[in-house]
Amino acid sequence: MTITEKAAYLRGFADAAKMKDDDDAVKLLKKVVEIIDDLAVCVTDLDDQVAEMSEQLDAVDEDLSDLEEYVYEDDDCDCCDDDCDCCDDDEDMMFELECPECGKTIYLDESIFDSDEEVTCPSCGAVLEDLTIEEDDEDDE
Repeated sequence: MTITEKAAYLRGFADAAKMKDDDDAVKLLKKVVEIIDDLAVCVTDLDDQVAEMSEQLDAVDEDLSDLEEYVYEDDDCDCCDDDCDCCDDDEDMMFELECPECGKTIYLDESIFDSDEEVTCPSCGAVLEDLTIEEDDEDDE
């Protein structure tokens, strides 16, 4: 039985009771039943609104899931084999650098060479200066 049905049952029960309408207790009881009717209607409206919002939230959740799948999808190419040129990643190259202070290996991407930011060692906090790319000359041997 829903809350609206229960309120209607209570109203019918109060109306069917043989009470004198001039008694203060009867007037109070009828006002209480009237308030219960109003509350039942409000609760039913709120239930409907919550159900509608829940459906909308589910739709947004599905859309967000689709968007996450699109944004974070695997970059593997389905159109051709793995060694094609159309699927090359444009990821930055990573460089390993040994901190001169603590000797820990630091990994940097190539964008650090384009910026004017100071590079510090995450282990010891030493400022790394004169970051230049040194190429090995294997042909000199």
